[in-house]
Amino acid sequence: MGDGEVLLSAREADRVAVVREVVERRLRQSEAARRLGLSVRQVKRLARRYRERGAAGLASSRRGRRPNNAIDPAVRREVLDLVRERYPDFGPTFACEKLVEVHGHRLSAETLRGWMIADGLWRAKARREVREHPSRPRRECLGDLVQIDGSPHDWFEGRGPRCTLIVYVDDATSRLLATGFHPAETTEAYMTTTRAHFAAHGRPVAYYSDRYGVFRINRRDREGEPTQFVRALRTLDVESIHAGSPQAKGRVERANLTLQDRLVKEMRLRGICGIEAGNAYLPAFMADYNRRFGVAPRNPADAHRPVLHDERELDLILCEQHARTVTRNLSISFEGDTYQVTGHGRGYRLRGASVTVCKGFDGAVAVLRDGRELAVRRLAEGEDPLPVEDGKSVRVRVDRAKAEQQSRPGWKPAPDHPWRRGYKPDTAGVAAG
Repeated sequence: MGDGEVLLSAREADRVAVVREVVERRLRQSEAARRLGLSVRQVKRLARRYRERGAAGLASSRRGRRPNNAIDPAVRREVLDLVRERYPDFGPTFACEKLVEVHGHRLSAETLRGWMIADGLWRAKARREVREHPSRPRRECLGDLVQIDGSPHDWFEGRGPRCTLIVYVDDATSRLLATGFHPAETTEAYMTTTRAHFAAHGRPVAYYSDRYGVFRINRRDREGEPTQFVRALRTLDVESIHAGSPQAKGRVERANLTLQDRLVKEMRLRGICGIEAGNAYLPAFMADYNRRFGVAPRNPADAHRPVLHDERELDLILCEQHARTVTRNLSISFEGDTYQVTGHGRGYRLRGASVTVCKGFDGAVAVLRDGRELAVRRLAEGEDPLPVEDGKSVRVRVDRAKAEQQSRPGWKPAPDHPWRRGYKPDTAGVAAG
C-alpha cells in the first residue's frame, strides 16, 4: 500500500516522518524517541512496522471501529429522555450534575452537550462582543472585601411571591458568605443579612455595594449624609465602598446570574414555594455552591474580626435611629407618639438633651443617651406628660395652684369633666351652695 493511499491522523503523519528518517539512517533512534516522547524500544517497533508495511504500519488498527469505551445507544436514549422530561431548560453542565446525583449516569458534560445539541435540546450560545473593562485583582484574604447586592427575580417561578435575594460574595474566594430572601431590597433586608454574616464569620474589613438608596443618599442637598445602613456600618467599624458601575462589582453580578439559573431550578426540583422555605434551604445550597465555585485565597488568613457588641447592642445598632430632644417635662415626640422618660428622679440634666430614638423593624422603640438606654413609657392617646419642676419653679407652681384653689373653694368637677379644655369655676353653683 502506498503512502498516498493511507489515511493518517496528524500525529501519525508526524511519526511517519520521524520513523522514515530513522529507517533511512538519517536520525538516531534515541533522538527520535526524544522527539516523539517514546522509549527507544517503541521506536524500534515502529521502525520494524514501517519496513514491513510502510506508512500503513503506523496507522491505528482501530480506525473505523467502535471504541471499547463507547456509551451504549440505549443509555444515550435514556439520558436524553430524562433531560427532555425533567431538565428541559437545564444547561449541559448543570444537567450532567443532576444526572450523576439523582440518576447515577456518569458521563462528561461535553458528551452530554454534544448529545443535546444533536437532539435539539440545546443551542450553543454565540459569543457576543462585550465592552472591555480593566480587571481588578482579587483581594488576598477572605473577609477583606465583601461584594453585596440584591437580586429581584421570580425566584419561585409563580409558586410563591416575587421577592429579592440579598447576596454577599467574598471578593477573594467568590464564596457566598450570606444570603436571604426578602420581600424587597430594603434597609431591613440588608441589616438582617449583615447580622447573619456577622454571626457566621465576624466583621469584614469592607462592604462593596452599588449606589442604591440603601447605601447612598443621592441628593445634592444631602450629599455626604450617611444612610441608616452606612451609619450602622460606621458604628461597627466596617468600611462602606460604593462602586461606580455594575462591572466594578462583577463577582456578585455574575453570582446573581448563576443563582437565577441554579438556585431557581434546585428549588423547583424540591417543590420550594415561599420565602420561609427558601431561606431554610439556602444554607445547604450555599455549602454546595461554595464547594463547586469557591476558589482558594492567595493568603489563607481570615480578615474577619470578632463582633465586639452583644446581642442587645446589635439590636440598637442594626435598626433605624433618629435624633430627638427631651422637653422640660422629660418627654420625647416620635412618629406621632409621646414617650415619657421614667426612673430618673427629677431628671434636670435631661432637659433639652439630645437623645437617639432607636426603632426596631418589629416596631419596638428604645431611647439612648450617651450610649446608655433610658427607661421610657409611651403615653396613651390624650395623656399629658407629667410636669417636672426644679427647686426654683416648684415654689411658684405651688403658690399659683394654691391661689387658684382658694378662688373656687366649693368647685366640684363632674366625673366626665373635659380636662383637655379650659374650665371656668361655676360661681353660681358655689353661691347657691
